[in-house]
Amino acid sequence: MDYIVFDMEWNQPWPGSPSSRKVLPVQIRGEIIQIGAVRVTENQRVADEFQVLIKPKYYRRLNKRVGKLTGIKESQLRDEGLPMAEAMDAFRAWCGENVIFLTWGFDDITILRENLLLYGIDDSWVGRWYNAQMIFNAQTDGSNAQKALKTAMEIFGIEATRPAHDALGDAYHTALICAKLDLKKGTQEYAEALKSHVNGFHGAELPGCISRKVFYDYADKRAALAAMTGEENLCPICSRQMLGSRWFAQPGKRYMDLATCPEHGKFLIRVRLSDQPDGTVRVSRLTYEATSEAAEAYARRAEKAEPEVRRSSSTRRRRRSKLPPPSQQ
Repeated sequence: MDYIVFDMEWNQPWPGSPSSRKVLPVQIRGEIIQIGAVRVTENQRVADEFQVLIKPKYYRRLNKRVGKLTGIKESQLRDEGLPMAEAMDAFRAWCGENVIFLTWGFDDITILRENLLLYGIDDSWVGRWYNAQMIFNAQTDGSNAQKALKTAMEIFGIEATRPAHDALGDAYHTALICAKLDLKKGTQEYAEALKSHVNGFHGAELPGCISRKVFYDYADKRAALAAMTGEENLCPICSRQMLGSRWFAQPGKRYMDLATCPEHGKFLIRVRLSDQPDGTVRVSRLTYEATSEAAEAYARRAEKAEPEVRRSSSTRRRRRSKLPPPSQQ
């Protein structure tokens, strides 16, 4: 049995562009344009490699940020990219049977499944999957915070020999990390590691997550949260603007709020803010069902906050009552 360590790059439409308003048969966070993968054998030896460019069908205009980050050009995708179905056939054939997939993070496998569903391709063959970050954390410092690939490489003393933000380069470096882990033990104990991560609210998609979207170019935290409460606070079902309630801070520049659609009821919103090199703020936004575990966590947090609000209000009233009337000042 082999481990397939893979990484992907995907294209996203620019907010407000015609592509961003396309109604697709399946909601996706991005359309895959590159897959890179490295095989790690059962005895944890880094072996052969695979990579493919994929010609996008729905988001054909390459987002400038994606192009700048990855170095991929539209002309490359047009000239060298394979159609999605053909690329997946090649990837699946290279992987072989009885394999376990490993990624660095939670995003890649979800986006892969979204794209397979969009194209009507069977996704049962990617069912055995683990986030290598969780195994790394469990076997190093025991934290539940997500670590950047670069950070994990530094901890293990691995020097970068491939380009970053390249699917094969990132997959190769991840494979080097995985080769230093006890993967058999890590997969056996994965459920406990994942539970610890989820309980820590460090960005895992909890059960009940129904949509995710990324927003760019906000001036600061205030502007980002205002947009998430205002014009971008849209119902995942009917796209009508929802009414927010109150943001609660979580570790790592994360916030959660309970929003209400007049027609479809309540949804929990979780956002993560990230500072960009140009000084702007990026927002990763998750929307959950009101009955989800995440929404229950919000309710517990709100219950704890209510008494504090009442105490502060009553304190302000007592302070105001001690002021003399205007005639006595």
